Amino acid sequence: MSNRIAPKLLAEFIGTFAFVFIGAGAAAVVGDGVGLPGIAAIAVAHGLTIMVFAFAYGPISGGHMNPAVTVGVFAAGAMGVGEAIGYIASQLIGGVAGALFLSTVLGGAATGLGMPALAHNLSLGATSLTITPAAGFMIEAVLAFFLVTVVLSTAVAGRAGNLAPLAIGMTLTLNIIMGGALTGAAFNPARALGPMVATGNFSDAWLYLTAPIVGAIIAAVLHTALARLAQERMAAPAPGSAAATPAE
Repeated sequence: MSNRIAPKLLAEFIGTFAFVFIGAGAAAVVGDGVGLPGIAAIAVAHGLTIMVFAFAYGPISGGHMNPAVTVGVFAAGAMGVGEAIGYIASQLIGGVAGALFLSTVLGGAATGLGMPALAHNLSLGATSLTITPAAGFMIEAVLAFFLVTVVLSTAVAGRAGNLAPLAIGMTLTLNIIMGGALTGAAFNPARALGPMVATGNFSDAWLYLTAPIVGAIIAAVLHTALARLAQERMAAPAPGSAAATPAE
């Protein structure tokens, strides 16, 4: 391992470890049946953790802490394949380590360790809602799409300057407020896999591991297309200019 990549992988491991330990820990402590205030608390715990560690490790590794983000950055052409594989491995290991450590401090897996799950008979006004795997896949993919779009448009494109971690943390918070009661709103394979390994429960693992990747790739494709269109618009000569006037 080169001296150049080692700090990046360590940063991604620590950041993902903290994200799972604090985010999943908040979900485990708050528990189910607490309504919007509880979901908001869980969302803030996740959002603040991503924000502070993105501030801390952004200059080192970019502060991805999510394999879907890494896939999106790679698909947008902003990192190499070897580096992306290393990031994803570090994130998955960090997520599992964070969940195992959480299991240790909480005395086992009885709390569920904040594992995401599809809603069953969720009370919504006068009706109840059950999220099917197909609907859950779409929700997780869309939430990942939003997150990766913000990452690419702020941190990668450099449009938000030093405030990129704030925008990313806020996006994570808003995503969980909307989707937390529906799917658990992981939209992060490392965040989902950690509690699954620690509890031994791999229900709908295919969904939580693949949907965010699909959303990330779509975000990268659209981000690249929009950037190309913006460059073409800037390069196009103005109407009536010398370059636009046909030779006589």
